[in-house]
Amino acid sequence: MLKLFLFLWKYVNHWYSSPFYKPQGFFDLDNSNQELRTELKDLFINSAIYPCCGQIDVAGNKKAVVIHVPYRLRKALRKIQIILVRELGKKFSGKDVVFTASRRILRPPKKGSAVVRPRNRTLTAVDESMLEDIVFPAEIVGKRILLDPKERNSTESKLCTFAGIYRKLSGKDVVFEYLVAEA
Repeated sequence: MLKLFLFLWKYVNHWYSSPFYKPQGFFDLDNSNQELRTELKDLFINSAIYPCCGQIDVAGNKKAVVIHVPYRLRKALRKIQIILVRELGKKFSGKDVVFTASRRILRPPKKGSAVVRPRNRTLTAVDESMLEDIVFPAEIVGKRILLDPKERNSTESKLCTFAGIYRKLSGKDVVFEYLVAEA
């Protein structure tokens, strides 16, 4: 599926010239890294956020790239997400790369309706799941957005990026902290 997607992007004369719209980073990884080739063959992306530039401005002059993948591919992506984030961060000249699954929010059913809205399609559930996707591989330990201190080395420099991305995607402000073990 990735090959078909890359083929279409490579040969369709698209008016965007940004490298985020022609997933050249994925194509280069597919050609150069033999270990990732088998994992990338089934992976494809829905979109890179913001049609005008493909990136989000966070905290001053820092930028981040948010890549949306289909919900059904999120488990397959988790296996190689750490490697992909590191490699794509190099390709996109130091920008933070974040993957999120595309989820749908359904409005509450009308009064008297027999239709039941699934819990995972409520606004709250989608926002919580999006937050978990943004901070991966770190885990959220508490409701005050306390991150696991084991991942502090890899995520401390990205905290403002995580907050900026979450603000753009959900419209809610968030502050990240690390869980402090009391002795």
